[in-house]
Amino acid sequence: MSSSRAKIKKTQNTPRNCLLEAYLVDYDHQLNQSAALIGSNDDLLTEILLRLPAISILRFKSVSKHWRALLSHRQFTLRYDRVSICRGLYASFSHLYIPFDAENKSSPPLSKLDFYPDPNGIRIIQQCNGLLLCGSNVWIPRRGCRYYVFNPVTKQHVVLPMVRGGWKVRKHIRFIGLAYRQSDPVSYKVVCIFRPKRDGEVFYIQIYSSKTGEWKIANESFSTPHYRRFGEGVYWNGAILWPPSCLDPLYFDLNVEKFKKLPLPSASVASLEGLDLVDIPFYFGESRGHLHLVELAHPEKHFHLNVYEMLCDHSGWFLKYQVDLDELSITYPEMIISYAHPSFKQMKIISNQDLSSPKYYFYEVLDVVRGDKEEDTFMVVRIPSKIIRYNILDKSFKLILDIDFKFLGRIGYNGVHRYIETITSF
Repeated sequence: MSSSRAKIKKTQNTPRNCLLEAYLVDYDHQLNQSAALIGSNDDLLTEILLRLPAISILRFKSVSKHWRALLSHRQFTLRYDRVSICRGLYASFSHLYIPFDAENKSSPPLSKLDFYPDPNGIRIIQQCNGLLLCGSNVWIPRRGCRYYVFNPVTKQHVVLPMVRGGWKVRKHIRFIGLAYRQSDPVSYKVVCIFRPKRDGEVFYIQIYSSKTGEWKIANESFSTPHYRRFGEGVYWNGAILWPPSCLDPLYFDLNVEKFKKLPLPSASVASLEGLDLVDIPFYFGESRGHLHLVELAHPEKHFHLNVYEMLCDHSGWFLKYQVDLDELSITYPEMIISYAHPSFKQMKIISNQDLSSPKYYFYEVLDVVRGDKEEDTFMVVRIPSKIIRYNILDKSFKLILDIDFKFLGRIGYNGVHRYIETITSF
């Protein structure tokens, strides 16, 4: 505005120019008053700042002492983290970022994990409400892995102490997972499950608490006659759960530190009578406080999926969505392949039972993302060389990323993690 007034002064001082200059002065005055009003009203300022990306919040802390105090206050941090948006997926093995918004692609949030000078490099094990549980890339004899809790937005990290019991325990770790719930004060837990060979089928648990900074040995243990598969654990509603892989799956309730029986959807139980094992579901994960399990709706309908949601008390499942991917398969016929390509060995491939004309159907559900509104809920589906965003309710879909063939077989279910912005300090 000052440059505009300078130009007016250089011209003849006509009544019209005087009127325009007076208007600009008044406009500047009103603008300054509005800025002062917003800057002095913490409630109004908070509502505006809550809608900004995390990187802007961190930068705005340097505006003034008042802004720094406001943006660092735990009340603001809690509100921001509870409305924080999942902006995409990060494939840790290939360092590939998959943004959900194809029109507004952002740069990868993590170019590399170099927050700690680990000589063996660092990999992501799990994401939980914005925080990452990471571990050393290489398992070192006599020491095992070093583990970290890391916030990729603030770059803050904590190096976890070694689990108790020395090498005899560390070499038999079968699972380690993070449990973080936005709370005041900030606290998180890490659950470690191990099975020493000397005890055969018995599994034991240790729990690390950020409040104490130490591991403790839990009283709970359990045994199983078959090897129990621990995939990537999901923290939800005070418990760590795993994709069911047997007819008697369990979950670990952190509130009472005990294993409890995880129910299966009724359709799964009815179709698996007499079997000891079940297929790993197409997808098992949490979004906006909802736990989902995705399965094939019918063995002969290869593109029809059921999305189940678990009840809040862990007592059972209900059918939330029925998804029909037939139209997607018509648009992208590469989902139907005539033979199993060697690169697809580790992927979810469904084959028909007609041996005279065998066909294979390749696709993966990488994520189920709940929106602010039901109509905004979508799936992230991977097909050969492409990743698709599929709207569950209106059945619309769009390409969000083309991927090179070299990435096939490397962006698997266990290697994909959500990128959620959190400004939590711990």
